[in-house]
Amino acid sequence: MQRVVWFVIGVAAGFVVAHQVNRTDSGRAFFESVNAKADAFSRAVADGYHEREAELAGRD
Repeated sequence: MQRVVWFVIGVAAGFVVAHQVNRTDSGRAFFESVNAKADAFSRAVADGYHEREAELAGRD
C-alpha cells in the first residue's frame, strides 16, 4: 500500500513540474516537440497495422 501512495505522489509531482515547465517558452517548445514525435510514432504504428491488416485480408 505504501508503494501505491509513493507512486501517486510521484505522478502528482510530475504533473506539477510539467505544468511549471510548460509555462516557459522553451518548455512549451520541448513539449510540442515531444508531442509531434509521439504523433508521428503513433501514425507510423497505425499505418503499419493497417497495411498488415490489408495484406492479411488479401490472402483470404
